[in-house]
Amino acid sequence: MVYVTAVPHPRPEAAASARSSRRSLAVALLSGALGAAVALLATRQRWSEGTATVAGGDFPLTVKGSDVTGVPAALAIVGLAALVAVFAVRKAGRLLVSALLALSGAGIVAAALLGASDGSALDEKAAQASGDTSAAVAALSHTAWPYVAAAGGALILLAGLLALRYGGRWPAMSGRYERNGTPQPRRAAPAVDPDRPEDIWKALDRGEDPTGPDPA
Repeated sequence: MVYVTAVPHPRPEAAASARSSRRSLAVALLSGALGAAVALLATRQRWSEGTATVAGGDFPLTVKGSDVTGVPAALAIVGLAALVAVFAVRKAGRLLVSALLALSGAGIVAAALLGASDGSALDEKAAQASGDTSAAVAALSHTAWPYVAAAGGALILLAGLLALRYGGRWPAMSGRYERNGTPQPRRAAPAVDPDRPEDIWKALDRGEDPTGPDPA
């Protein structure tokens, strides 16, 4: 008589948890990296434009996002570093880094929205162009790039929130040390048979003396 042993299947709850963990990890990586790239790109574009009145007439002026505020670009770099660091730390450290990631995204959103209506950078350029410190820019208009930067910050914020919610289930970078902090023992070198030339050559390649005593 042949007995068939039933193989236990994983519980539906555990399988669903593993799937949600993988999905959250993929979404966090994609949104965090994409958000940082979008925010950095947006700060290099024209955010506002206007004209300054000089002796020869109206002089057109434009300012980039980095001229208006340096906060989004700086926080995008911080967020990108935090996204990588999430996988290098565990437990409380991962929680702190995840919070930093979320705060970086929120800061980008706030700074970009504030810069969307800021005309001080253009006023400074108008004063330099006209030589009058009280000069102000005329025909002020803004582009959509500040809102693109805010969208990038929102993606980084999403990555941070996902890391706070699901980060405890994500894998961490493997190291040479076990979880208790002790180094892993080195594997013993294979025995060398002096009658086999291939063993001798392999020992020499490993930097061992095939004529010496056998390792303990």
